[in-house]
Amino acid sequence: MGPFLSGGFGNPSSTHTEGRRAKSALEAARKRVANSLGSGSSEVVFTSGGSESNNLAIRGLVEACGGGHVITSAVEHPAVLEVVLALEIEGRIALTIVGVDRFGRVDPGAVAAALRDDTVLVSLMLANNEVGTLQPVREVSALCRDRGVAIHTDAAQAVGKVPVDVSDLGVDLLSVAGHKLYAPKGVGALYVREGVEIMPQIRGAGHEQGRRAGTENVLLAVGLGMACELAQDEVVGQQMRLADLRERLAVGLRTGCGDLVEHGHPNDRLPNTLSVALPGRDANGLVENLAEELAVSAGSACHSGATMISYVLQAMGVGSDLARATVRFSVGRFTTEEEIDQATELTLDATRS
Repeated sequence: MGPFLSGGFGNPSSTHTEGRRAKSALEAARKRVANSLGSGSSEVVFTSGGSESNNLAIRGLVEACGGGHVITSAVEHPAVLEVVLALEIEGRIALTIVGVDRFGRVDPGAVAAALRDDTVLVSLMLANNEVGTLQPVREVSALCRDRGVAIHTDAAQAVGKVPVDVSDLGVDLLSVAGHKLYAPKGVGALYVREGVEIMPQIRGAGHEQGRRAGTENVLLAVGLGMACELAQDEVVGQQMRLADLRERLAVGLRTGCGDLVEHGHPNDRLPNTLSVALPGRDANGLVENLAEELAVSAGSACHSGATMISYVLQAMGVGSDLARATVRFSVGRFTTEEEIDQATELTLDATRS
């Protein structure tokens, strides 16, 4: 990104020399993103992040279809759930929200049972942001393909942590959030399979092949492109390393807290996410006590004096007491074994205080 902090300020839509340089950098970044997803460059749209990608995918597809029936899951990110709920309130779609099992995983059979003649879209996340469970997107996409239904997956949590290939998944639309894989905040991408029509949600000039108006942010696009390339090169090795670190943390916490409860699927899961309940402890108080030394989050939040339980944990059937005792840890490419051991010690000490 360095050269674009101090130069390369041309508008990529301009035909003068500076514009052509910017356009070349933008398209090189687009190709890097496409390569990491196994797609063509023309199928990648740059956005401001995962939320915009989800909005563009869902609203864009629904608008192109003139409405219809949409299916999603109860554990989607708010950037999906809030969009489909708004569309339902606006009267643009009929909506079905399918539940999950105790591991936070959707049953493909439940999606199949929910499909209707007027179903136009199924939106199913690739990996859950709270508990790390991987969803059966490949199986659901096969069901959708047989019925001529488009499928979108919010892959914000998955890209860079597990291999993601759009052809293997069989999806029509896929959302990427840059900061989830060490790109800058404020940039993302949407994969749109060739032949799939979406209506732009930001209108103006014909940027991004007419799918997203606005002069492209070359600086951030370059950052996303390089992050995707680095992630693609290292994803398998990092996946194993992160899983080892996560398990080291889980074992350490379980050794010091014998009644520890781990949320999420035991096998089909992200390598970096650990969601655990420490029964009898208040997770919000625990997080507050750890805040100076450890960045963790709780499975419940306090709003106006009331405790709001995570809707993901509720959908999984987790009781309110366990939900209030739930803490989520995430490890990353720069996390060390020493930091894992330190985090374990800090957490266990905080539970005793």
